This record gives sequence, structure tokens and C-alpha cells, in this order.
Amino acid sequence: MRVHLINPSDVSFGVGVITPRWMYVIAGATPRCYGEPIISDETLEPFDANQIHPSDVVGIGIHTSNACRGYEIGRLVHARGGIPVFGGIHAGIYPEESHQLGKAAAVVRGDGDLVWTEVLSDCTRGELKSLYEGGTIAASDFAPARWDLMPQGSYMWASVQTVRGCPKHCSFCSVWRTDGQLPRQRPVDAVVEEVVALRRLGYRFIALADDNFYSVSLQDLEQAARREDKRHYQRLLSLRQERFQLMEKLARIDSNIIYFTQITMEAAEDETFLGAMRSAGIKGALIGIESVSSQGLDSTFKSFNLTGKDLVAQLQKFRNFDIHVLGSFIFGLQSDTPETFSATSDLADHAGLTFAQFVPLTPFPGTIDFERWEKKMLQDDVRIAGFPIHKHWLIPADCRPKIYIPHPSMNADEIRRRTQKVWDSFYRMSKIWKRSRCVSKVRSRLAFVFISKLYRQMYAKTGISTESARKSNAVKWTRFIGKLCLPLFSARTLPNLQAPQD
Repeated sequence: MRVHLINPSDVSFGVGVITPRWMYVIAGATPRCYGEPIISDETLEPFDANQIHPSDVVGIGIHTSNACRGYEIGRLVHARGGIPVFGGIHAGIYPEESHQLGKAAAVVRGDGDLVWTEVLSDCTRGELKSLYEGGTIAASDFAPARWDLMPQGSYMWASVQTVRGCPKHCSFCSVWRTDGQLPRQRPVDAVVEEVVALRRLGYRFIALADDNFYSVSLQDLEQAARREDKRHYQRLLSLRQERFQLMEKLARIDSNIIYFTQITMEAAEDETFLGAMRSAGIKGALIGIESVSSQGLDSTFKSFNLTGKDLVAQLQKFRNFDIHVLGSFIFGLQSDTPETFSATSDLADHAGLTFAQFVPLTPFPGTIDFERWEKKMLQDDVRIAGFPIHKHWLIPADCRPKIYIPHPSMNADEIRRRTQKVWDSFYRMSKIWKRSRCVSKVRSRLAFVFISKLYRQMYAKTGISTESARKSNAVKWTRFIGKLCLPLFSARTLPNLQAPQD
């Protein structure tokens, strides 16, 4: 019995931006008695079903966007006598779908770090159950990733997770429901050891792949301090102190490492935290701005964000600490108007964002937005190509809508076109070159230009475009630009690097 781990994707770019962490974590959770797991990441190259032998166990991780491709792989594996085991957020929400459409022999719901051993053991004995509950395990039980299994020269950024869960409750996000609202922070030394292992392999750019690196805000502490029972306050204070301990150690590993993470806008008010991020080498952060209007923020449960000049000032605080922001915006909210697109484009320019993404509002399973929308769609019984629209991931790609939630004043095509126009404006070459001044060396500026173009090709051209020919051309350009980018992000290996000592 061999163990395979597959990351499905409909599009293979030849080069990956960030490592798909889950595969290497589950590889780390695989007991050595089963041999070395065989890794297949379809964002690099398509999976070859011929490598599957009868009785091979094949772990397939899916989210909503790649579920259909995952089911296709499951059927291929089943046809060759393999044992498909599905995991990931989407499989956990719809386990019966994985069984019916993906020929799943088993589905793992929740964290797979510990339960994966049980799955493999049951496979060996021929006693596999249809569903396994991984639950939400303690941070001390998170499995370390097997980065030694990574194909060399394939990814620009490595990834390390420091915390699971997010205390917020955004309407468009499922993380706080699936991973919990109480942050589960990994022990500092475990994170540091993984970073050191990656730097030894020559990775200089590392994404801290967290749901929310800023896991305890000043407001969280203030609210907890008002409670008569201080135990929650003490726990939050301990979590916050651990963040500072982690950043202090990250700062001492190697001054050439550049980190990128994901945080909420609230961190702008916490200058002590921003200062620690700067010292640690955390140079960038994805921040969900979502909307430039207060109505839009209220509708997404992100009223803690600011708007207008206050928002610009808040975003510029990150730049004051040498932290570059990848701002994320959502288009298609009920409060959006045609003017929203130009206002968002102007704000992205004036706020000094280094990168930005503009995504259509899409209801994903597990979110509040989805539950509201699904209820209405069930009543209306809307179908496309024979599939109910509330199962939009099953609709064939060539007739799948780009906008799902009807808008009161704009049709779907108008929202798509205006969204594409904002992408085109922000990633215009003259603007990219101007933003590249954030780095000084010519090599770094070239890397900035290429990664900007790559990001636009991967997420705008292949994601929003409706024409198959345009998508195909975008994929070709992405592969070309990706190969140009890869050497610019590589660094020499440091095989003798040691973790900093207390």
C-alpha cells in the first residue's frame, strides 16, 4: 500500500507562488511505516493516474473552487483500484457529495493531523469507515510539514502556519466556523524550527499562512478586561505575548528572510505590534478591506474597518512600519453602485497599496452569505445546465455564472466588466513601475514587476474572464512569467543554519 496526496487544480501553471501547505502537513502526519508519500500538486503539472496501483491510499484535499476536479481525480483513482480519501473544507461540509461524485471510500472532516494515522491503519486492516471526525485539535498537536518532499525549483514562496482560527465572524468567510474563533497558536519553537528548515533549503520568502496573524487585538483585550471573570483576559494576554515571542525569534533566524501574512485592519491601531512585525521581517500582509462604503462593511460584518480618508490614513500606517499591504476588495455587494468601482480604484492608488485584488462576491458553503442565498435559491429552484445554482461548483465552467447574487441596479456582466477594468487600471505597467520604488535594487524591482504581472494573470485573467481563448492565453503567459519570476525569488541554501537559542 502506497500513500498519495493530491492537490487538484483545473489549471497547471508549471510554477507555484506559494506551497500548498496541507499536502506537506498530511505527509508529515503519515507514519514512516507506510513509506514516503507521493506528492502531486496540479497547480504545477496535471496528475498522472497511471501511477496509482490497486490498494494505494490517495488523499485528495478540496475546497469549493477545485471540488469538481477533485471528484474527477477520485473517480480515476477508484477506477484503478485505489482508495480515494477526501479532506478539506468542502469535503467536510458535503461528505455525501464526495462519496457520490468522487467515489470516496472515506471522508475526513476537520483537522487531519491526528486522525490521518487512524485512516491509514483502518485501510491496512480493511476496516475503513465512511466518515472520520478530525475535530479541532490543540495547537501542540499540529503536524510538522515534510518540506523535504517538495520538488526543487517549483515554488517562489514557502508557507508556515503559526495559528488556526479567527476571532472575527465575517459573513463571506467560513474559517471562523470551521477552524473556530478561539485562536490555536502553535508553540513558538515548532514554528521557528520549520522556518529554519525551509531557509536551509534555500527559501527566503515565507508566507505565514494564517487565518489571522493578528489573533488578539487591543479591542479584544479591552472587552475581556471588563468581564468580572478575568480568565479569558489572561488567556488572550498570554496569546498576545506568544505573538511577540514568536516575532522576536523570527527576527533572529536570518535577516534576509522576508515574511508575508494575513491580518485584520485593526492592527493599524497597534503600533507596538506593527513595530514587532517590522523587526521580525514581516514585510507584507493581506488585509481584507472589502468595501469603501460603510454600508458595504456593515453587510459583510466588518464594521470595525474604516472608510474614506480615515481608511487611507489607516492603510498608510502600515507603510510607516515598512509593511506592504495587499488589499482585498469585494465587488457585487448590494450597496455597490457604478461609482463604487472608480472610488475603489482611486482609493487603492491613493492609499499606497503595494498589491490589490478585486474579487466578485461569491457565496461559498459554510458562510453566512451562502446560507442566506441558498435558502432563496431553493425556493426559486434556479438551475443552470441541469444543476441547482446553489451547487454552483458543479455547473460546467463554460456556463458557470461569474456573479451569483442578483444585484438591485447592475447585471452580472456589468459587474464583471467593471471589476476587470479596476484590475486593468491598478496593474497598468506605469503604475506597477511606480510602485516598484518600494524596493531599491534593480533585481528587486524586476521581481516586483514580474510578480505583479503574474498575480494579475493568475487571479484576474484566468478567474474573471469569460472567454476560453482568453483564459488559455492567460495560462500560457502565466507559465512564461512564472518561470521568469522563480530565479528572482530563490536564494542560496544554508544547510548549517541553526535555530536561535533562548
